[in-house]
Amino acid sequence: MKQALSTRAESRASGSFVRTSPGSHSLERGLGLLRAFRLGSVVLTNADLAARCGLPRSTVSRLTRSLVDAGFLSYDHGEQGYRLSVACLSLALSYRAGQAALDAALPLMRGLAEGRRINVGLAVLDQTEMVYLDSVRLGRSSLFRRLVPGSRIPTATTALGRAYMSSMPAGERQALLRRLAAEQGSHWPRIQKEISASFRDLKQHGYCWAEWQQGAVAIAASVREPGGQRYALNVSSQIPNGPMEPFIASHGKLVRELAKAIEVRWQTLF
Repeated sequence: MKQALSTRAESRASGSFVRTSPGSHSLERGLGLLRAFRLGSVVLTNADLAARCGLPRSTVSRLTRSLVDAGFLSYDHGEQGYRLSVACLSLALSYRAGQAALDAALPLMRGLAEGRRINVGLAVLDQTEMVYLDSVRLGRSSLFRRLVPGSRIPTATTALGRAYMSSMPAGERQALLRRLAAEQGSHWPRIQKEISASFRDLKQHGYCWAEWQQGAVAIAASVREPGGQRYALNVSSQIPNGPMEPFIASHGKLVRELAKAIEVRWQTLF
């Protein structure tokens, strides 16, 4: 009789986190409150958090009390709401210090951004959104200036998100697409067609493009560490005055070559 693998061994074999023991729903909800804080959301009330997280205000009240007691939130008496505490900054710094792949990629990203005066970014998936690990903003347009490390953008409607999804194992990708469909509601049929077209572009050309923000276009490709960690890489710029197709092709070649250069560098380091 074949002996069943331990969940730890299954995690190693599959490349995905596997555990059979149940998680803590209270902890997941509490962490969801922390995730609700974004750039521009300095102070949030219990009502704000309840609306953003889809939880009853009584539940949010208990969770914010625990988060204040644990030192992850502080209460602002003047604004009558909650702020992230300094403990969150320590976590962010610890995370950034462990990103050796990003440190290796940044010089190549800066080289392209400075040479072509365009914006270059590297991002990963967090639930149903893409989060910038870093971005070099040297494009002439100010449209993308507010995108900084930690910025969140949609997955379904951006080139970054579609490039990342294309690199996911089929089962994980389908699960994510179901979540995105539920979020997008009546807009999903149109977005689904755009995602399928982007997947075809990625398969044929190695990159895809999208006009997520008015007046700007982004071209993206997937990139992967030797250990299997996935990322998405993009370049972005103003929409050109001339024909779009030559612009997409030339910038697509840039992002594809940059992705390859980054993967080659990672191969030598990891």
